[in-house]
Amino acid sequence: MTFVMYLLLFSLVLGLVAVASNPSPYFAALGLVVVAGVGCGVLVGHGGPFLSLVLFLIYLGGMLVVFAYSAALAAEPYPESWGSQSVLLYGGMYMVGVGLVSVLFWGGWYECSWVLADELGEFSIFRADVGGVALMYSSGGFMLAISAWVLLLALLVVLELTRGIKRGALRAV
Repeated sequence: MTFVMYLLLFSLVLGLVAVASNPSPYFAALGLVVVAGVGCGVLVGHGGPFLSLVLFLIYLGGMLVVFAYSAALAAEPYPESWGSQSVLLYGGMYMVGVGLVSVLFWGGWYECSWVLADELGEFSIFRADVGGVALMYSSGGFMLAISAWVLLLALLVVLELTRGIKRGALRAV
């Protein structure tokens, strides 16, 4: 299981580097979907399958909207892919930076600190991730409502900024 977690975390970092180094919105949106899937795999590995499923469904719904807007606004006939020189240069620089930071913090990571959320599951009748979701809705309901309002406001601001003069968001740039 430790090897699978190492593989998932390495894939997460590699996907984030692919998103950060790519200027084209097509490939960046695809990279974000892959990073969301790998991040949900990390959550499943730590014992949170319900939270992982909810996060994946909500995140993919949001990414579908973001990808539609970015594809409509990007009028590149030949976008830069992950194999072009500038993207590979930036990706290599980001990987070197991640390697240096991981060497800096390497002494504090131990395999025994990777504990599942349900390690003492035989003493409880609830799963840890479902209990956390219930606590989020009961104690954090006010912050959840504020977050939904802020996301709606951000959507309206983005729509207004990309509206253009006459034709709306779907226009030929």
